[in-house]
Amino acid sequence: MSPTDAPLTRDQILSTAEDVIRRFGPTKATVVDVARALGVSHAAVYRHVASKAELRDLVVGRWVEATMPPLRAIAALPGPAPQQLRQLFDALIAVKRRRAADDPQLFATYRTLAADAQSVVAAHVDELVELAAMIIRSGVKEGTFRTFDPLAAGRAVLVATSWFHHPVHTAEWVDQSIDTVYNDVWELLMDGLCVAKSQ
Repeated sequence: MSPTDAPLTRDQILSTAEDVIRRFGPTKATVVDVARALGVSHAAVYRHVASKAELRDLVVGRWVEATMPPLRAIAALPGPAPQQLRQLFDALIAVKRRRAADDPQLFATYRTLAADAQSVVAAHVDELVELAAMIIRSGVKEGTFRTFDPLAAGRAVLVATSWFHHPVHTAEWVDQSIDTVYNDVWELLMDGLCVAKSQ
C-alpha cells in the first residue's frame, strides 16, 4: 500500500462519491474520480466497492437510509392507527419535498441514479410497505380498520399516494392544489380502510 493509500472507511468513500457525483453528474462520475478526490489510488477504493455500479447503488442506499429513521419511529408508536398512518405518510411526503427544495440539483441526480439502482429502490419500497402494513395490522387488531391483508393494503396506500412523494413527480409538487388533492385522496383511502361508524 502506498503512503497515500491511508485506511478508508466506506462512509468516507460514499461521502466523497456524493460530492463527485454532484460535480461530474450521475453518468460521468467514476471510481477513479472518487479515488482522485480522496487522494488515494483507485485500488484503495476497489477494496471497498467492486464496481462503479455498486458504488452508485451504495450512494443511493445511503441517501434512502437517511430518510428512514423518522418513518420507522412513527410506525413504532402506539395508535390510533388512522392518525398514525396519516402521520407516516405526512412525514414521508415532507422529507421528500424538503430534500427536493433544499437541493434540487442533488435530488434530480439521485432520481437519475435510482432509476438504475432497482434492487435498492425495491428494498426501500418494500420497507415503506411494511411500515404501513405494521400500522394497518394494528388498526385491524384495535378494530378501527377492516380486515385486510396488511401488506396488500400497505402497498395500495403507497401506490395511491405516489403523486405526493415519488421523486418522478417532483416538478408537480409546486402545484398549489396538491395539499387539497392529498387530503381528498386520503379521505377516500380512509373510507375504504376504516370500519364504518354506526349511525
